[in-house]
Amino acid sequence: MLPFWGLEAGGTVYAMTKAGVAGFTRALAREVSSRGITVNTVQPGPVDTDMNPADGPYAEIIRAHIAAGRYGTADEVGSLVTYLAGPDAAYITGATINVDGGYAA
Repeated sequence: MLPFWGLEAGGTVYAMTKAGVAGFTRALAREVSSRGITVNTVQPGPVDTDMNPADGPYAEIIRAHIAAGRYGTADEVGSLVTYLAGPDAAYITGATINVDGGYAA
């Protein structure tokens, strides 16, 4: 949720940890790829959950910044994770993939 996190206290720490996870993912992928292990990071954007509902005034503000015009679903994020864990994704490693409907675009 990039556009708003920098505007609130703690935004710097949030951004730093996201970057740290991405760097860790790339480094670990290099360390373990020779053993046929893939390492990737999935960064979901606004997803409709009990903690982050897709309705209400805050959701409207967020939705205005999503290129797809809607919140994602847990199933959409899960589909990517399932793909990455399967054999068809064997050549994808060290990647950070946003599942955010174009929110970070």
